[in-house]
Amino acid sequence: MRHCVSFHADIFDIRYFYAQGGVITISKEALINEEIRDNELRVIDNEGNMLGIMSREEALNLAAEKNLDLVNISPNANPPVCKILDYGKYRYDMQKREKDAKKKQKQTQVKEIRLSTFIEEHDIAVKAKTGAKFLADGDKLKVSLRFRGREKDYASTGMAVMNKFAEFVSEVGTVEKKPEFEGRSLIMVLAPKSDK
Repeated sequence: MRHCVSFHADIFDIRYFYAQGGVITISKEALINEEIRDNELRVIDNEGNMLGIMSREEALNLAAEKNLDLVNISPNANPPVCKILDYGKYRYDMQKREKDAKKKQKQTQVKEIRLSTFIEEHDIAVKAKTGAKFLADGDKLKVSLRFRGREKDYASTGMAVMNKFAEFVSEVGTVEKKPEFEGRSLIMVLAPKSDK
């Protein structure tokens, strides 16, 4: 019988099997083959068929006949549930699936662009071009406009700058949070347009 010595907890953090909707996921402290100490076990074969309750020796012999491993997937059950499977192959498949899932995940970031109260329209267009790139890449965009000294008296001018910026990026982004004051700054949040 192959004893999966190379799969001890010090090498892999994830070792423990749970049955979840037909899919077995690994967590810590799975007992494999001779590590299993319970005398009676409920056994599932490598094709998913319930074989019933049997002694530990019978289950180990059955796994050895198929040249597979006996893995305790539910130690808290009474009696514990064990499954016959190729642990090494299963572990490889799980790692591959996790890696593929990470590749498909898109990490959304919040990028920031700062404007000023009396910015020229051409400069707004340049900053909007940069903001449009962020939105096209799927990132959110925080646009801030800080009022210095008496500039807060020109809040309407700041609001017009924000609206102009939103207009420039309207093809790739939508206003998620309208311009609002946070302290001495005017803050607006834009989100990428969905492809619906």
